[in-house]
Amino acid sequence: MKKHSLTNIIEYVKIDEFYVVCHFRCKIKNKTVISKVPFEPYEGKIEFTWQDILFHPIESYNRYYHTPIKIFDSFEDENTLVQKAFDKVSKYFKWDSQLKNYVYRL
Repeated sequence: MKKHSLTNIIEYVKIDEFYVVCHFRCKIKNKTVISKVPFEPYEGKIEFTWQDILFHPIESYNRYYHTPIKIFDSFEDENTLVQKAFDKVSKYFKWDSQLKNYVYRL
């Protein structure tokens, strides 16, 4: 599916320590589709050397536990959690080029 802006159909996003729950709403047909994806704090790899841990323990701790999490990006980065949630339910939507919005298809 071609990537288009999701900002018009995001109604609600709930985040807890285990899941991200996204409500995608088609305003034209007044339908809401809910998608739930596991909360993945960081997909990248954070590497430390023994010198980092030994000589800079506080910085190492902060780098490991305070790495920013990308929930949503206005540029539609495909690695965001909202995009992954939409990918799970994208079969329920189609892109309408006249309206420039996703429309509920079923």
